[in-house]
Amino acid sequence: MTASASDNLLDWYDKHARELPWRNPPGEPAPNDPAWPYRVWLSEVMLQQTTVAAVKPYFAKFTTIWPTVFDLAGASDDEVMAAWAGLGYYSRARNLVKCAREVASRGGFPSTEPELRELPGLGAYTAAAIAAIAFGERAVVVDANVERVVARLFDIEEPLPGARKPIRARADEITPGHRAGDFAQAMMDLGSQICTTKAPRCLLCPLSEECEGRKAGQPERLPVKPPKKAKPERRGTAYWIKREGKVWLVTRPGKGMLGGMRALPDDGWSAREDGSGEAPIAGEVQEMGAVRHTFSHAHLTLRVVRIEATTAPPGDGEWWPIGEIEEAGLPTLFVKAARLALASN
Repeated sequence: MTASASDNLLDWYDKHARELPWRNPPGEPAPNDPAWPYRVWLSEVMLQQTTVAAVKPYFAKFTTIWPTVFDLAGASDDEVMAAWAGLGYYSRARNLVKCAREVASRGGFPSTEPELRELPGLGAYTAAAIAAIAFGERAVVVDANVERVVARLFDIEEPLPGARKPIRARADEITPGHRAGDFAQAMMDLGSQICTTKAPRCLLCPLSEECEGRKAGQPERLPVKPPKKAKPERRGTAYWIKREGKVWLVTRPGKGMLGGMRALPDDGWSAREDGSGEAPIAGEVQEMGAVRHTFSHAHLTLRVVRIEATTAPPGDGEWWPIGEIEEAGLPTLFVKAARLALASN
């Protein structure tokens, strides 16, 4: 199966590869361009737990503002966090800046998987993907799409996460020594377009004749996943503190939920279950309603309260023009809260 599977997949990729702004055309060697590893790395970080459609405009924005890793390394944390706002999983943005500065200090990206693993924020998957796609190094690249393809191809019935070790071993078996980047991206495309979680399109799959999961019937049952745990419910309060056409914004602590982001002041919902906290300043209070947001670990219902202030609240913060609130780089949760407050004015 080893040789035929990789050859069949690469033939399919040559005809059906997605055209993406961070990709090289199939069959062409990695560009001899210092910016190429940067673009590959940036795209891989952005694509973690995020769809291609959501990433495209952010990738375009980042590569326009910061065309090279050296440009990004020179940016302030606030600038990067504001540009990332809305893409979610904000620890990625914090690690992005750290990694860019480390790469710049080294004079560029290292080309081997072990060296890439030394960079801040780069785990096994990202390091392998950059080594293969940016530098043409043979590397075993396994993300959720590849897990699904390999589990079905070899009919691996052991439940996750225990199945990850045999899945990786089998992925290693079929990873060729040539066209490493194309093969990695072909596996990703196959998983996202053909070997999908539900209703896989087996008749269009270049590996269908060799797929043990298909032969066994019901390939969609693989990989076997443990039952999902119900997400806890959290409640909290955000404060729209207004004065003379401006609203009070704070910067959240660097560590923790939405760390380093501009936000509305709140009552500490990230550490509470009931949202029981005190307003940061006294003043005329008006209930605006509530917004709901889902994080990876919990659901949050955030009550929004407007306070007409005469002075600034204690602590660090800034008065931001309400007419320019969309430019503040608020994370999605607080964008929802701000829009509710504006609609209630």
